[in-house]
Amino acid sequence: MYGLFKPRVLGAWRVPAAGPVIFAVNHSHNVDGPMVMGVAPRPTHFLIKKEAFVGPLDPFLTGIGQLKVDRHSTDRTAISRALGVLEQGGVLGIFPEGTRGEGDFAALRAGLAYFAVRGGAPIVPVAVLGSSERSGRLIKALPPLRSRVDVVFGDPFDAGDGSGRRTRKALDEATERIQKQLTAHLENARRLTGR
Repeated sequence: MYGLFKPRVLGAWRVPAAGPVIFAVNHSHNVDGPMVMGVAPRPTHFLIKKEAFVGPLDPFLTGIGQLKVDRHSTDRTAISRALGVLEQGGVLGIFPEGTRGEGDFAALRAGLAYFAVRGGAPIVPVAVLGSSERSGRLIKALPPLRSRVDVVFGDPFDAGDGSGRRTRKALDEATERIQKQLTAHLENARRLTGR
């Protein structure tokens, strides 16, 4: 990432140095996941749609520890692998909106709350800003080469209410708490970076 773009990383010191952690990353461009993987202070295992695992990308993504997920069904294999990352004290990366969009955390899916509550892992909000502002001249699918992309890590927080409940109601409440935290982090990141 540092060879292609000019990442500016803010708040990386907030990421816990050990133990399970979930990165909740906004997603407005294809480069957001690779950017976080490239600049994060710890190795990150992202849940990535199975459609991305094609051709030579399949063994590459699998080899660097990324997790294939079927977004159209309950993918028990992906769920158990993601929980395994957390059980081993690793970092799980999730795009809580489920797909690329405005990157504003406006519509969260319940998966993030499930993994946070079930895996007992704090969530670190991550805002990637500048990746979708302009298209590159050479490769339209990427931001312009050597353009600045800001990656802002927020303070870790617990999604659960401390009761240990994993009911549908508890997960819905956790999702509401998560959305408030992620939205506040994104607003703060925009203020901090001027984007």
